[in-house]
This record gives sequence, C-alpha cells and structure tokens, in this order.
Amino acid sequence: MKRQKVCFELQVFNSLNELSQESKELIKKAVEARKNAYAPYSNFQVGAAVLLNNGKVVIGNNQENASFPSGLCAERVAVFQAGAKYPGETIRSIAISAASKRHTVDKPVAPCGNCRQSISEYEVRQKSPIELFLMGEVGQIIRCASIADILPLAFDTSFL
Repeated sequence: MKRQKVCFELQVFNSLNELSQESKELIKKAVEARKNAYAPYSNFQVGAAVLLNNGKVVIGNNQENASFPSGLCAERVAVFQAGAKYPGETIRSIAISAASKRHTVDKPVAPCGNCRQSISEYEVRQKSPIELFLMGEVGQIIRCASIADILPLAFDTSFL
C-alpha cells in the first residue's frame, strides 16, 4: 500500500478591499446576480459571475423549481451561458456569492459537486485553470487558483 496526501493552497481575504479592482468588480457582479435568484423554496440565493479572456462577464443565479431537482445552480447557469454565448472562449475566473433569507451567510460558500464537475469540464477542455472567488453575504473571501484544487481526482474524458 502507498499513502498519498492530497492538499492545496488557498488565499483568504478579510475584505474586498484586499482584492484587485478586477476581482472586486467580478464579485460585485456575482452579488448583483444573487439578488435576482429565483429561490422561493430554499430561500438560499446564489449568484455567479464568469470572467472570460475577452473581458466579457457572464452572470447566472440559481433557478429553483417545485419539481426538485429540476432547478439549476448559479454556477452552471453562468458557465453554460458563457459556453453558449461565447463558444471556445477561455474562462479565467468565477466569483460566487451566497445569501439566505433565513440567516446571515458569514462564510464563503463553495460550489456543489455537480457544479464542480461542470466547471472542471471547462477547465480540462480549455487546458488552463479557472480561478474561483468564494464568499457569503459578509465576511472572508476565499480564492482558489483552480477548480482542480477543490475537485481532486475529477472524472474527465480521459476515462472514456
């Protein structure tokens, strides 16, 4: 038997003021998108903003449905919209912001497993990392250099 340790490095920022202007703007767009989420069942609103290499920003928010699990997460809405609107364009960064109508979300929220897998597909296809900025309503912001950091051992086309 061989033991291996899988770990990664992330950056934690205490406020938006510690980020670059470009990153702050991307997060602001995720927050704006979050406010328009359709989340009448969970009352948990998520917004995502995707920055492309061409400088365009594509947003998404969660879209719930009474027929669970027919809804879609903010991250996939944004990433799929970017892929449809700007096919072949490289995704540089994704900012994700979450809030609840029931309590204050005071820690960064990471993408669910389905979203991690979907983002990973784009990262593998474009052969370059997708940077993530994760936040709640208030509090710290986490930066991950790549979706591969939070989805080690991802399933990809090499297995097919």
